[in-house]
Amino acid sequence: MPAVSHRSSSRRRTISEINMVPFIDVMLVLLIIFMVTAPLITTGVVDVPSVGKSRQRPEHVVEVMVASDEKLRVRVDGQEAEAIALRGLAVRVVTLQAGVAATPVVISADRNVKYEAVVKVMDTLQRAGVQRVGLSVKNAGG
Repeated sequence: MPAVSHRSSSRRRTISEINMVPFIDVMLVLLIIFMVTAPLITTGVVDVPSVGKSRQRPEHVVEVMVASDEKLRVRVDGQEAEAIALRGLAVRVVTLQAGVAATPVVISADRNVKYEAVVKVMDTLQRAGVQRVGLSVKNAGG
């Protein structure tokens, strides 16, 4: 038995460590590549319109108002609003545009109206071929 124990002690123990040098080399190469290419990447610029810098309001505007109970009303150039159903909205708006397809249509909705109701109005107008549909916003100052 002593011969067997002498034989096992003469063997070397294996080292089970990960060699980190290749890993560090790869990471340094990637770092250099990213440092060189980062200034070359162009960032996308999004032009978001601001409420305060909007142009003058057009002279002929069709306004669709959505009340808190989701009832629709239509008015032209700030005159008296008339009640209308969703299914008759498209025909009425096209009539109020008086043959000028570029006449803007503005949707004004109460803050308590579901988003779905506003989208239905927009979809109805766009399916009818109304080209310029926008949403009315309230200025932060008033």
